[in-house]
Parts: sequence; C-alpha cells; structure tokens
Amino acid sequence: MPRDTQDGSDVQSIRERAVSERGLTVGVPLSGSDRDHITVAPALGSAPTAQAHTGGVATGDSGTDWLAPLRPKWPRLGLPIKLLMLTAAFVMLAEVLIFVPSIANYRINWLGDRLTAARLAVLASEALPGGDVPQMLRNDLLRTAEVKAVAVKKDGRRRMVLPPDQAMVVDAVYDLRRMRGMNIFGEFSTRAGLIGDALAVFFVGTRTIRVLGDNGPEPTDFIEIVLSEAPLRDVMVRHGLNILALSIIISLITAALVYLALSRLLVEPMMRITHSMVHFSQNPEDPARIIAPSDRSDEVGTAERELASMQTQLAQLLLQKNRLAQLGLAVSKINHDLRNMLANAQLISDRLTSIPDPTVQLFAPKLIASLDRAINFCTDSLKFGRAAEAAPRRDLMKLRPLVEEVGDGLGLPREGAITWVVDVNETLRIDADPEHLFRIVSNLVRNALQVIEAQGDSRVGEIRVRGWREGRKVFVEVSDNGPGVPTKARANLFRAFQGSQRKGGTGLGLTIAHELVAVHGGNLQLLETKKGAAFLIELPDRTAL
Repeated sequence: MPRDTQDGSDVQSIRERAVSERGLTVGVPLSGSDRDHITVAPALGSAPTAQAHTGGVATGDSGTDWLAPLRPKWPRLGLPIKLLMLTAAFVMLAEVLIFVPSIANYRINWLGDRLTAARLAVLASEALPGGDVPQMLRNDLLRTAEVKAVAVKKDGRRRMVLPPDQAMVVDAVYDLRRMRGMNIFGEFSTRAGLIGDALAVFFVGTRTIRVLGDNGPEPTDFIEIVLSEAPLRDVMVRHGLNILALSIIISLITAALVYLALSRLLVEPMMRITHSMVHFSQNPEDPARIIAPSDRSDEVGTAERELASMQTQLAQLLLQKNRLAQLGLAVSKINHDLRNMLANAQLISDRLTSIPDPTVQLFAPKLIASLDRAINFCTDSLKFGRAAEAAPRRDLMKLRPLVEEVGDGLGLPREGAITWVVDVNETLRIDADPEHLFRIVSNLVRNALQVIEAQGDSRVGEIRVRGWREGRKVFVEVSDNGPGVPTKARANLFRAFQGSQRKGGTGLGLTIAHELVAVHGGNLQLLETKKGAAFLIELPDRTAL
C-alpha cells in the first residue's frame, strides 16, 4: 500500500532528528509549507556529514609560491616566449571560467533527468489498480530512474510512491525548483551556490542526497527523490575530462593562432626595430645601417619612420661633427701659421711709431691694436681647438670707447651709404672681458654692415648701437634698418653653419657672439621689430662687485 501521511508529524520528527544528528544543510532555503518531505530513517551508521555549499577544498599548502622558480628567469626570457606563455595562460584561464558554469549546468541537467525519470515512474505507479506497486516493478522503476526513493506532493497531499529498501541517511538536500520572485542579486547568489555544489561533488566522499523538483504548474506541488551521488560523480568526472581534453586542444590552437598573429603584428616588428637600433649603434656613421621603414600606417609604422628619421639625423650630425673636427684641425694649422705671420707684421708695425708723420702717428696705434687683437684671436682659436676655452678676464670699463673702436675698425660711418650712430653715455661702464666684448659687438655690427651692403639699395643704411644700465645689468642694443632676419633663419639663429641665410655666410658670427655672452652669464636675443633687425645684449655685473 502507498504510504500516505496526513499530518506528517512522524516525518517531521524523523527529519529533524536526522538534520540535528547529521548537520544537514539545504542548497536552497525551503518555505515553511515545504518542510515535510520524504521520510528519513534514523542513522544506521556514523557516515560523515557533507555540507551542501562547499566553499572550496584546500589542495595544498596555501603558503607555497608556485611562481617562485619562474620569477628569477622571467626578466631574462625573450619577448616571443613571454607572449606564448601569457597567451596560453590566459586562454586556459578563459577555459576554466567556461568550465566551471558548464560543469554546474551539466549537474543540474543530470539531476533534472533523474527527476523526469521519477515523474515517469510516478505516472506508471498511478496507472496500477489501487496505486499499489509490486516489489519487482518498484525495483525496476527505481533502477531505471537511478534513484533510491521517490515521493510527491500534489493537491496538498504527500505520499511515498517508491519507498526505499532500507533506512537511509540523507547527507544533503538540494532544491531545483524554479526560482520565483527573486531579484537579480538573489538569482546570482543562487547560481553561485549551484556552482559551489557542483565543485563539491569532486572533493567530498560518496553521499546520499535528496533533490526536489517541480511537479506541475502549481508552486506547492513538487517531486522529491533520494539517490546516491556516486553515479553523478562518475559522469561528472568523465564530462570534466572530456571538457579538459577539449579545452587543452582549443587552448593550444587558440594560443598558437594568437601567438602567430601577435608575433606577426607586434613581436617581429619590435625585434626588427631592436635589431636595427643595436646594429646602428655599432657604427652610427654608416647610412646603410639606417632602418628602412615599412608602409604600415599604425603605431609600429610610425615608430619605424620616427626611428629612421632619428637615425638619419644622428648620422648626419655625426658626419657633420667629423667634418667640423677635420675643419678644426685645418683651421688650427692655419691659425698657427697665421699667428706667426701676424707676429712678423706686428714687429714691422712697431717701427711705424718712430715715423714723425702725423697721419702715421694717428693710425699706427690702431693698426698695432688690431694686430694684437688678431694674434690673441688666433691664440684663443688654438685653445678652443684643444677644448680649453679660457674664462673671461672681466674688468669694469667704459663702453663707448670700445663701440667707437669697433666702428673705426669696420670703417664706419661711410659717407652717403651707411650712417653710424653710437647712443652710449660717456660715463656708462660695463663689467666684461674687453676682448670678448669687442668680438661680440664687432660680430653683430659686421653682420648688420654685410646685410645692408648685400641688399644693393640706394637708400642710406643705418647702424645704431645703444647702451644703458638697469640696476646691476647693462643692456647693449645693436640695430639696423636692413631687410631683417628671415623667418626660416630664426629657428637656428645661434647654431653654427645653420643660422646664416646670406650667400657666402657661415652663421659663425652670431654663434660666437652668443657663446661669449653666455660665458659672461648674460643673454643675447633677437628683438621683434617692424623693420630691420635688432639684437639685445644683456650682461650682468659680477656678484663680487
């Protein structure tokens, strides 16, 4: 006869005793109306209790650093090896993230199939007269459904359809009924619990579990089965191994494809750029070692083009440096011989001072001073060639006589062609090296003179030198009414061999003037003017003054 319980008090008492003795936990909390389910007999033994929601099982010492052997070798690994290892690791991680919900879903489907088989067994038992299932048929139905017992609740009544052969201890209860009325957080929590339940199957011992499922559209009707977890564990292990093998194959194929793609797109171009940099550094003056950029329009192509441009500029700069070094050697030799010639001329010019002619007496001192200055300049050039530029020998002197001397040396003024204006107070004193300051002003005035003469204009040119003091600084402005400085020349105005735009010019005059002002701690700059050009010299006094 079917076991039909009306009040369920005996079932409830036995179940509560089993829960208290075995520490049962329920996968999904049950409502108060659903607490009376299948009859559970008292414990026959002391089987270990298993938790339904296993957070995880320790598989080793948590303090073990598995990456310790790899960490010292990682910086020495090449980029292709690193890329291959990271690609394989990330693909395997993705496969693990796919495997975990997949194995949980497989478990749910397998238990769902057992519930479906149990429903068919219930329908078969209801077709029998009186609902009494013979022992042989009961055993066949239980074996077909792969369960140990089946019970149903329908229309508010619970009954044991296929009772167990012997008393059993239920280790865990899982409710697989449809989740109704749950928000997104509750549903997520439930699904996470199902994943934990699936993973627990692999790590806990063989358990007897009870599973609840829907039995019709009514939420109060359900079917419950009791079964051993051993068959579930076996099929899950086989399914997991199949997924693992498939994952390894997919990971290898995917890692190989990703590696080949990234190697083609990134690693090989980077290795080519690296090889070019190393190869170029061995002999940067060889233009054949400059990288040939590809026609790629992405960041790698941009890097190749910028590297080629930088290598080209560096090769040209080194070539220019070598030529300048050779030129410097030649100039040093010329200066050496020129200095000897000037020394002879100086000896001869000294005799001019003994001639009583007034004109000779007027120009002889200036000639001797010019020769002395030329000899000193040759000497300083030789020192510069040895990278032994002397520090400025500064002295507090009057500025106007030096400016007038510059004009006399350049033949200014020139009547009807160029006017020469010296707007400097007789009492203005400047703290500078006389020879350096003479060269600074002379270079600036000579540049202005050459520009005015080169324009071939009938207009009268003008060169003006203006000086004034502001606190502990003296400012000297050299201006002209010529065509001015071209825009394209301003970027390299104070760089040797690059700032000149005049035919036959070298650009050394402004470079020398700028360097001499800098060693005084001052500044030389081009002023913005509507017409002509104007250079401003700023020289500070020494702090000891």
